[in-house]
Amino acid sequence: MRPRGLAWHAAVGLLLMAVMARPLMALDFSDIAREGELRFLTVNPDPEAYRYEARVLVTMQSLETGLVESATCHRRLDPIRKVVIAFNPDRLQTLSVAEFSGIGDVQIEGHLITLTAVERGASICITVSSHALDLGEAGVWRLHVGPLMRRYLDGYLPMAARLTVSWPQGMLAVSSVAPVSQPGFMVAVHPDGAQIDTVFAGRFTGHLELSRPQ
Repeated sequence: MRPRGLAWHAAVGLLLMAVMARPLMALDFSDIAREGELRFLTVNPDPEAYRYEARVLVTMQSLETGLVESATCHRRLDPIRKVVIAFNPDRLQTLSVAEFSGIGDVQIEGHLITLTAVERGASICITVSSHALDLGEAGVWRLHVGPLMRRYLDGYLPMAARLTVSWPQGMLAVSSVAPVSQPGFMVAVHPDGAQIDTVFAGRFTGHLELSRPQ
């Protein structure tokens, strides 16, 4: 069975579509989630595969404007002739490529980044300023996570993701996290931020609700 495509969608409105060329030798069909299914995994069955990382900075000004700074990195990409990374134009403020390796050429046009001649194990890190923080009722802010996904034919392959959110110490507290911490989805909360580490198969969405500390 030949892979048809992959998709990843990031917390700040990023969508990456690619055709996967790497054989799935480390996986069997039981590792692939069906459409509408989401499974958190305690062990990554494909640990050398694609990994997504994001670091988001929330400042005092972010609480007024909803504008946050973030750095997203795509690690261990599969060999592919062309990849287009598309950001949500309604939320995007600024966009730049911080660094990349194993990629023949990178072009930015508006809210699109086009990668060509991507080698096995390539990586790219992108710096983004976007309106990713929504103000809710009673002084609660919501930071959306996802959707994140790694498509394969009619299903989804396992993928690992880490989201680190930072703010000045004591400025905010985490009111709630959806989904809640569980095997395969771990949330660590600190006075100056929070970190989510997850391994899953399926289409994942979640959020952090932030408020002033009591």
